[in-house]
Amino acid sequence: MNNAPVIDYESIFLHAPVGMCISENRVIQSCNEALAAMFGHTRAQLEGLSFLVLYPTMDEFLRTGDRIIPIMNAKGRYSDERIMRRANGELFWCHVTGHSMKASEPLGPGIWTFEDVSEKRPVTAELTPREREIAALLVEGKTSKTIARQIDLSPRTVEMHRAKLMRKFSAATSSELVHKLVGLQL
Repeated sequence: MNNAPVIDYESIFLHAPVGMCISENRVIQSCNEALAAMFGHTRAQLEGLSFLVLYPTMDEFLRTGDRIIPIMNAKGRYSDERIMRRANGELFWCHVTGHSMKASEPLGPGIWTFEDVSEKRPVTAELTPREREIAALLVEGKTSKTIARQIDLSPRTVEMHRAKLMRKFSAATSSELVHKLVGLQL
């Protein structure tokens, strides 16, 4: 006879120390306490809502979805760090990882985790949505050419945004900008 304890997976999910949710077509089906607290909502407020409520702007929500699809199609999972928005309007850096439950549906049923990394990486300058997107890709180590291809801009336009970021963060070099974006003060 097996005397192994019964594992209560629902309690584990609800009380996990990292924000978690189950989604389908970018709509939150269920979320845990940590996710609700991180974004300043209750679980009941978030369940049934689009991920749009977690983004600074509609444009960032749409562009992130467009960026996720080819990566999910290729790998079945996605991970990045991006600026998100709490219920009170505060912007913060968040590490997001997701896994598709159906390989044929990259944005279909999935499991997502969210980790607030704002202590390591504070949002210290007023950034436009496009600057936030480019900043997140620079932090991933991508070049201006790679970013331009990925988000369908010219390399020159990406360079222009990078230069604005460098001014806003008082960074003399691209390397210094990336260090400041990840919260390291040189």
